[in-house]
Amino acid sequence: MDNDSHPDRTERLIRALIAATVVMASAALWWPVTANAARIKELASVQGVRSNPLVGYGLVVGLDGTGDQTTSTPFTAQSIAAMLQQMGVTVPPGASMQLKNVAAVLVTAQLPPFAQPGQTLDVNVSSLGNAKSLRGGTLIATPLKGADGQVYALAQGNLIVGGAGASAGGSKVQINHLSAGRVPEGATVERAVPTPLNQGEFLQLDLNANDFGTAREVAKAINTKMGEGIALALDGRVIRVRMPASPDARVSFMADIENLPIERAAPAARVVINARTGSIVVNQAVTLSSCAVAHGNLSVTISTTPVVSQPNPLSGGQTVAREKSDITINQAPGSLIQMPAGTQLVDVVKALNSLGATPQDLLAILQAIKAAGALNAELEVI
Repeated sequence: MDNDSHPDRTERLIRALIAATVVMASAALWWPVTANAARIKELASVQGVRSNPLVGYGLVVGLDGTGDQTTSTPFTAQSIAAMLQQMGVTVPPGASMQLKNVAAVLVTAQLPPFAQPGQTLDVNVSSLGNAKSLRGGTLIATPLKGADGQVYALAQGNLIVGGAGASAGGSKVQINHLSAGRVPEGATVERAVPTPLNQGEFLQLDLNANDFGTAREVAKAINTKMGEGIALALDGRVIRVRMPASPDARVSFMADIENLPIERAAPAARVVINARTGSIVVNQAVTLSSCAVAHGNLSVTISTTPVVSQPNPLSGGQTVAREKSDITINQAPGSLIQMPAGTQLVDVVKALNSLGATPQDLLAILQAIKAAGALNAELEVI
């Protein structure tokens, strides 16, 4: 083998790598970027295809002395008496039942769309009385009803409580919550809920947020994929879609359109404020006009010192303990700070950070900036 061929091959390899790098770099300039794209299934839901809440009242038995105190929760004793009567056991009227291993609970579940009889659901169990813990209990058969009063599922099973606790001699230790638990696959569906998927010629898609631009893009994507005139945007939230005739074709049709990518429009500028926790969330569309803000901290300090008033000797008075309070008010100087206009979120964050205010102070500052017309966003207090 000729040794001179090695440098030639190395040179050809380097040239090929350079050419590939140039091609990939140029492709990044013209290749469409879908960073803000989302699928239709993430932006809209089918009208009528939704889950339904179920609720029921039941009893948890088998507790280790941590159940309801029937003296203060009479409905637990009434429920036990009614259950025993259905089983053929008659409780004498006026009999006092001091039960500590039974708890009255509220059972909730979500019936998903297209759920059929025989399928299982997870249920949540929450105490209604003064039970100390539901740990180790068993939920007896509980009918779960919908908003129409019909029974759609039947729940029963052993509870899983993600906590533990112990108490003795006036001391108590508890980890997590003991008065609520969960029964995985604890309910069996007894009745199905009809859905409008196979009813009528049209199906309605409801956007999760009201936005005319997104509604137009969703209708445009469906018409491009399935044919002109298939989808029609009725307003900023509703898109009416013409569906095939057969149920199988409708399932295939929905499977095709729900994965269509949609270029999401820019969201409305909004600042969300939680007045209870002091949390502030600003989205990327918020802009700030030029303004000037002065902010000064005001603090009030109250200090109390115990003072003993001692009477003079042989005066016959009594020693009295009193308190002396000193109140101090400090107001820090607040200089006028000019906040430049910000057209990007990073500029708005820098401008707000320059004030050096706490989140609680920013609540009032943002409201004042909005009132002055310098905050180009909608304030929402939750």
